[in-house]
Amino acid sequence: MISFDLLVEDDSWAALGSLEALCKKAFDAASAIAPAGEGTIALLLADDSALHQLNLDFRGKDKPTDVLSFPSLPMDRPFLGDIAVAWGVSAADAAEQGKAPADHLLHLLIHGYLHLLGFDHETDEEAAEMEALEIKALASLGIANPYRND
Repeated sequence: MISFDLLVEDDSWAALGSLEALCKKAFDAASAIAPAGEGTIALLLADDSALHQLNLDFRGKDKPTDVLSFPSLPMDRPFLGDIAVAWGVSAADAAEQGKAPADHLLHLLIHGYLHLLGFDHETDEEAAEMEALEIKALASLGIANPYRND
């Protein structure tokens, strides 16, 4: 079972309703397709400026991003790591892609969870494997494949 500690630093997230329920839904779906056993995640739902700073500090990229994941060291298990999501970038991406913001958050959390387990998308093969897991987890929630180019 995956548990999480949720910190909401931007009141805009309240527009999605019960954030605890949404996050649990995402992590339940993700752990069903990529089990981690027992684990805890520190989750930050913030604004663009917070993700901009984290992106700059940890990745050297001077721009906001939608989601960042910081896996823990194996010695820190069952703590799996940290996930941070930016309201502005994720809401804009959802609107641009014609998705419900809550569905997009579910996708970003599943994506972040997979990063915590060591999945990545640096190569085409890695991306195909990670996307297949995301698609499967999202389908279990009734959410369409986000990678289709319809």
